[in-house]
Order: sequence, then C-alpha cells, then structure tokens
Amino acid sequence: MPRYDNERAIMTITFTNQFWTVTSGDLTDRRRPLQAPPMGEKPRGAMPIVIDPCQRHQPWIGAGAAITDAAASLIWGSQSAQQRHALLDDMFNPDKGGFSVIRIPLGSCEPSSQPYYTYDDIPYGEHDKDLTRFSLGEGEPGAPDATKDYKYIIPVVQEILSINPAVKIIASPWSAPAWMKNTGHLCMGGHLRFGEWTGNGYDPLEDSIEGVYARYFARYIDEMEAIGIPIWAVTVQNEPSNAAPWPAMTWTLAQQADFAHRFLRPVLDRRHPQVRIFINDDSAHCLTGPVDKDVTAEQARSIDGLTLHTYDNDYPQLDYANRVYPQWIYGMTERRCMLNQTPEDAAHIMSGVIGNWLVRHGSSFITLWNMALDERGLPNQIGADGRRGVVTIDHGSGKVRRNLEYFMLRSFGQDVEPGSVVIDSSNYTPDGWSGSLGSVAFLAPDGSIAAHIYNPTGQPVRAAVTVNGWGDRWQSVTVPAWGTVTMHATTGERINDSAVPEDEDFALQLPEYTVDDKAPGQD
Repeated sequence: MPRYDNERAIMTITFTNQFWTVTSGDLTDRRRPLQAPPMGEKPRGAMPIVIDPCQRHQPWIGAGAAITDAAASLIWGSQSAQQRHALLDDMFNPDKGGFSVIRIPLGSCEPSSQPYYTYDDIPYGEHDKDLTRFSLGEGEPGAPDATKDYKYIIPVVQEILSINPAVKIIASPWSAPAWMKNTGHLCMGGHLRFGEWTGNGYDPLEDSIEGVYARYFARYIDEMEAIGIPIWAVTVQNEPSNAAPWPAMTWTLAQQADFAHRFLRPVLDRRHPQVRIFINDDSAHCLTGPVDKDVTAEQARSIDGLTLHTYDNDYPQLDYANRVYPQWIYGMTERRCMLNQTPEDAAHIMSGVIGNWLVRHGSSFITLWNMALDERGLPNQIGADGRRGVVTIDHGSGKVRRNLEYFMLRSFGQDVEPGSVVIDSSNYTPDGWSGSLGSVAFLAPDGSIAAHIYNPTGQPVRAAVTVNGWGDRWQSVTVPAWGTVTMHATTGERINDSAVPEDEDFALQLPEYTVDDKAPGQD
C-alpha cells in the first residue's frame, strides 16, 4: 500500500514482495534468484535506471514461440508422455514459465517432419470452390497413423491449452493450395490467382479465387474451434517477400491490405469477427516508407496490426508503421538462432533487439521461431542442420536443454502479467545491442512493476534502480556481460518465484559452417 514518508516528504510505494533474478549471456547463471537489493541513497557511479509508471504505452499480450510440425514432432514423438507434460507445463503454466502466445502454421511450413501439404490439395487445373475436400488431417490426434495437423500439431496444442486455456494462437499460412496459385506449386513462391473466377457466378466472396481463399481461412478457424483450439489471430502470409524452396507465396504489402480489406475481413466478420488480422509477417525490409503509401486509412480499419521478423538489421523501419497507425497492435513473430551462435550474438538478437528495442518501440507480443529442434537442428524437409529451437530435444531420448531464447521468453512470461502495460524506463542502448544498459518495464493491473535490465557489453555493469515517487532512493545490482537482471515487485503476497528445471545432458552436433544469419553489428 502507498505510505507517506514524513522524513523525505515524498509519496513512496512499499513493495512488500520482490523477486529478482540474473541470467548471464553464457548461461552460467540461469535466472538465478537474487536477494532483493537494499535501498540506498545514491547511485554511487552505477548506471541510473528510473522506472516511471506515469508514462504508459502499449498493452502487453505475452510471449512464446512457434509450434511447427518439426517442433511438435519432437515434443509428441521423441518424448514420453511424462517428459512432454513436464516440458509443456514448465513453459505454459502461469505459475511457472508463463508462456502465453504461440504461432502455428496454417498448412505446411518449413521445417516440417512430414511432406508439405495444405488443407485442400487437388491437382492443378481442378477447382474446389466450395472446399468440399478441405481436411485438417485424418485419424485421432497424435495417433501413429494420423496425418497433417492431426499427427503432431493438434495434439501438442491441445495439451498446451489443457495447461493454460488462455494461450493466444496466431495462425500463419506459408502457401495457399497449389490450385489457387499462378504457378500450380506450393514451393518457390508464386502468387494467388488475383482477379480470376471459379464456379458459376461473379460474387467476390463466393466465386473469386481471393474469396475462396478467404473462406479457406474461415474454414480452418471453424474446424480448429470445433476441436477446442480457438484462433486468436491470423497473418495474411508468412514472409511474403520470400520465394523460398519450401511452401511460399509472394504478396506486396498493398496486396495484403487489399485482400484483408475486401475479402478476408468480410468473410471472417460473418462467423469470426473477434479474430485479428495481421499483415507483413516479414522482416522490416518490406517497409520501405510510411506504411500509408501501401495501406489506406480505410483498409487499416479492417486490419488489426502488423507483425515483424528480425532476420535483417532493418528493424528500425518498424517506425514507418507504428507512427502512422498507432491504433494497430504490433508484434514480433519470428527469429531463431543457430546451435553454434556465440553468447554475444545470441544475446544481442534475443535480449537486445527483440527483448529491448522492439518492446520499447511498440511490440505487444513476442513469438520466436521453433519451440523445439533436436541436437542436429532437425527435422526438416530440406536437409539443413544447425538451427536452434527455444529448447533442444535429443531426438533419441527426449531429454531437454534450454537455450538463451527460453530464458528471454521466461523473463517475460514469469515476471510480466498479460494485460500489463509498457511504461517508461531509462535506456542507454540506441539499438538494443550497442551502447550501455537497456531496460524495459511494465505496470500490471494490480500495481505490480516488472523490469528487465539488459547489458549489451562484454563486461559487468552496475545499475541503480528507482521508481518515480521514491525520490533519491535506489537499489543497486550488477548486470553480467550480455546478461539480464529482472525485477518483479508487488504490494501483494503472491509472486511467481518458480525455479527453472535443470537441463539434461546430451551432446549437440554442431554444424561445420558458420551461422547463416548476421547478428546486429556484423558487416
């Protein structure tokens, strides 16, 4: 409860319960609990971090990662039921890791353990205007003979929802069915057959290819909801600038906005008006200028927001969108590291660019790429190894190792309640990876405050933390090299101080080549 301090004549908040942790970039410290620092009177050379609940910004929705077919195949197929439940409970239980958002493919993606598919695969040249051959898969969820989403993704998502029914699910397509595309193929790009017709008539929502594809989204949402999986949001297309050798389809930002406004929003409004629509779902190189040059104000009213990947170093171009349409929701939907990524580079990507810069610039949620890959960076359909999941699962034993990505997500999931708002805090890194200490802070509905302090340098840095209203009172703490210190302070009795489970021992098979994505600051 607030109390008045006569000696200093300031209003102060007495936080009766505090939980502090430290995570080093090299993971020698893994969210190790710290004793709450005592209150001092001067920073005494420490970097001052002032948290200001008076300055409030975007709402916080949550953090998590993608349940791809590859990730789900390891969780469901390589782990025992006991191992699987222990892992998912550790990540998604609100009293433990608190992950609260997942992204799933709407149809096949890469990486996948199964050959590529969509939900309406018919020979090119045929049409299925009424989606009579639409199918999420066959068999019982998780059965050995199940197919498509029923084989791995659906049973894993159902178990996640049994642990935390409030998890928000974002569905992203990698490609429309091949018969709806100009190329007739799932892979190597191509685009929707814009302006073409099917069936008998010229009703845009019933007879155009765009209308059929919009109804394909709605049918997917129908069938997922029928088996207890509510879809919170869809993106129009994963990486619409990438004509990749896996399922892919190209769209300009203007084409996405037009499809969302004229086709997808009207179709979803018939049965699923609550489902959000996001555009871009790609790195910021697609944002070549203020977004209203591609998305009109009228179209923007049919769209709920814009999502971003961070594989390129052009992420500051997010400001081309969030300053034009501040009413939108902005979120980060994809990035991963490599098995041989250095602690410095991984920390710059995860804790610096994503956990600091993007949140400070308007991101309301984070979903990293694969929730799990194995000790080789597999499975996938293209034979590429070395990629890293949020956790690494040994494909033979089901044992688990937690990567830096896990600890970054847990710092948000364990300490920051969904429904909090981002508030001001001091920041000395201009881009998340250079300069000195960075911070993000949050105010929960119950008045609790959470903060993450990130050190982008290779040396420990001392921080002194205060909250607006404390006056000249500070709590000092050392932030390790490329590491993060978290603070969660509340006036209530309950706080999530759960411990991270110990990792299990198994060997990684590191790739011979160097990492294929540049970290911030690399030439």
